[in-house]
Amino acid sequence: MSHFTDTLRTQRFDDYRYYHQSRINQTLHLLSAVIFLGCYVLLFKDAALAGLVGWLAMLTRQTGHFFFEPNGYDAVNNATNEHKEEIKVGYNQKRKIVLLIVWGSAPLVLFLFPTLFGVFSPPAGRIDFIRHVGDVWLAIGIGGGLFRMVQLSIIRDPQTALAWIFKVLTDPFHNIALYYKSPLALMRGELIDTTIGTARWDDEEAEEAAHLT
Repeated sequence: MSHFTDTLRTQRFDDYRYYHQSRINQTLHLLSAVIFLGCYVLLFKDAALAGLVGWLAMLTRQTGHFFFEPNGYDAVNNATNEHKEEIKVGYNQKRKIVLLIVWGSAPLVLFLFPTLFGVFSPPAGRIDFIRHVGDVWLAIGIGGGLFRMVQLSIIRDPQTALAWIFKVLTDPFHNIALYYKSPLALMRGELIDTTIGTARWDDEEAEEAAHLT
């Protein structure tokens, strides 16, 4: 259990310091986290709507990563973007692009094959079509997580895989606890999180963050 906690803490800290330096990105992650919590509730009531809402949250997160996060040499962590992409445990930018292409292709596939080869009943109208898209998007999200978890179990080890999937599932809670001050910092004109790389965060806040959930 101690080793699992250390692995989780390392993954969370690396994710924070390497990929969440932009206050805009942090603020978008805060918004995304709130939406994801709503998605968790919807999973027990309306899976199709949960799929639609979940990918709304995902697009909010990825907008922050792709458009606002610095992609050049990381002077704070003394790392190139190529190095960070190589050691990324979860979905790095290349893997995210593939996943987003699959996500974006789903409505087109359903338009061409409305029953998805017999999986769905023929849609009676636009609402049925949208709900089918939500179901497929939910399956893509769950499938993408499970695929990467199995992949990590093979290329790394099962503990790394389990720590990563636990991190992903609890990220909404963790993001809210970590980034709730980011909108205020952004309103003050702070575009980059100046606390990244400080000894205080490394030694104290990283350890506390790993136990938030």
